[in-house]
Amino acid sequence: MEWFIKSFDELSKDELYDILKKRIDVFVVEQDCPYEEIDDRDKQSYHIFLKEDEKILAYSRILEAGISFEEASIGRVLVDKNVRGNGLACDMMNRAINFITNNLRYNIIRISAQEYLIGFYENLGFKKVSNVYLEDDIPHVEMVYQEV
Repeated sequence: MEWFIKSFDELSKDELYDILKKRIDVFVVEQDCPYEEIDDRDKQSYHIFLKEDEKILAYSRILEAGISFEEASIGRVLVDKNVRGNGLACDMMNRAINFITNNLRYNIIRISAQEYLIGFYENLGFKKVSNVYLEDDIPHVEMVYQEV
């Protein structure tokens, strides 16, 4: 298994295809939520993913400040359903946070988290900063991480 963090232009065609397929599998098919999964933000993002034998096991995207929020952000967080519960999401989020704070030099990260994952993100240092709202008919909250 190997972790990668790549800009859009650094992704191979196969990596991009596999990332988009995995996101659609999880967010559109598995969550039964038809929405516009592919957006113009991918081209401006860093993509962090874990591969094993050319298969993507975990993925999220990192966006610099001003793209999704005023602050840097992390989104499209997923782990393949066959390997969930093994700590991969926590490992990936910590890598994303470290990349944002150490490489991109932002000390505040804002996310739009599905409501049922509030505890997961709180364990990573995020704090809830909004009421629950619906995003594509799924309850979400905004959460902020601030490095001190």
